[in-house]
Amino acid sequence: MTQEHGLIPDRSEGKGRPEPADDFEVLLVTGMSGAGRSRAADSVEDMGWYVVDNLPPKLLIPLVDMMTSSGSKVHKLAAVIDVRSRSYFDDLAAVLSHLDDLGVKYRILFLDADDEVLITRFESVRRPHPLQHGRRLVDGIHEERELLAHLKERADVVIDTTRLSIHQLSTKLYDALLGTGPTTVSVHIFSFGFKYGVPLDADFVADMRFLPNPFWVPELRDLTGMNAAVSDYVLNSPGAQEFLESYTPAILTAIRGYSREDKHFVTIAIGCTGGQHRSVAMSEELAKRLRNHGLSVTVSARELHRHRS
Repeated sequence: MTQEHGLIPDRSEGKGRPEPADDFEVLLVTGMSGAGRSRAADSVEDMGWYVVDNLPPKLLIPLVDMMTSSGSKVHKLAAVIDVRSRSYFDDLAAVLSHLDDLGVKYRILFLDADDEVLITRFESVRRPHPLQHGRRLVDGIHEERELLAHLKERADVVIDTTRLSIHQLSTKLYDALLGTGPTTVSVHIFSFGFKYGVPLDADFVADMRFLPNPFWVPELRDLTGMNAAVSDYVLNSPGAQEFLESYTPAILTAIRGYSREDKHFVTIAIGCTGGQHRSVAMSEELAKRLRNHGLSVTVSARELHRHRS
């Protein structure tokens, strides 16, 4: 769906002024009740979207106005909307027209499932359909399907969850919104000191105590692995490059597998004795190598606050 870019109103002076909305995007998550909207909202939030749930469509207009104003730090807004009446659908049409006027990019994600599966899901949670109104469950489903028929036709992404597990749904969402492969996995690497405890939240733990310790080099002792002199010492030590050349492809292999199995966040802990020198330098170098493969990598150092303390 291609949109024309226009003017965003100057809300401080009431005058129109050119202000590109290229960096702001709206995702409307809708579809049949029971088709997985809540699970989709969780996955979209994990991707970095600001998610609002059960929002009446007409309230989306002031929310978008606020978030496209100067100074807003939100650039991706996902609104989970269920169209429960003809008036709701009319409100949604006004919202989409407003987004067009602002030049805001938007996509519509529609979740669907077979009637039989929807009936089973509602019966399993023992809740009525929102459009049931004292009638049969199937009556509410049929009314909702009729209401949403036009919206489904104009949706950018339609996902049928009839035969999908919650993890398979999440994988399809990542594929549709971010693409496929290891670049959908966010990696965090942090250094630590074994003498302060092994981290419990790491997917991988690597031990750098096989490398010479800069602590015993007087001119390096009071520095950290963030310093070029320490980093050069560590990376040029016997075994450092061999380790990185073996460990990097092993991590990449795991990340490729994680992307297929709906695991999109990986934590790697790199340890040494005190968490000041070897682990810090090797964490930074491993991050650099993974970034060279197109991965999104952040780095932190758990023990650096202890430096010279």
